[in-house]
Amino acid sequence: MAGSTSGETAEASGRVGVVLVSHSAQVADSVAALAAALAGVPDAPVVGAGGLPDGELGTSADLITEAAHRVDGGAGVALLVDLGSAVLTVKALLAEGDELPEPARLVNAPLVEGAIAAVVAAAGGGDLDAVAAAAEEAYDYRKV
Repeated sequence: MAGSTSGETAEASGRVGVVLVSHSAQVADSVAALAAALAGVPDAPVVGAGGLPDGELGTSADLITEAAHRVDGGAGVALLVDLGSAVLTVKALLAEGDELPEPARLVNAPLVEGAIAAVVAAAGGGDLDAVAAAAEEAYDYRKV
């Protein structure tokens, strides 16, 4: 998990996990680290799942599945994605029904702002509905 220092396992946390899916490993991992830092929770239940196993740009079902199981604390997993094949890959994994922890949900939210809101809600003990709602509200954040 991003910045995990407590030694707590995902299985023991009881929190909703957050997986950030991007075409770039650097983007996914950096956004996960940013969300954990801004949430003020070093062991926040968030992890990036970006790129392909060889480090190239793309989307990997295997990396997404592994990341989801890594942050699964028993309360569900929220998946936030960047675009295109990331969306399609997560939808396909959800349709298969047995690849991701239950419950798992694709959240319709912007990747960066949604990740921060989701991690804050998850770290605070919110359930999957609350985590998804917090992330989705990020579409309403006004910058001007």
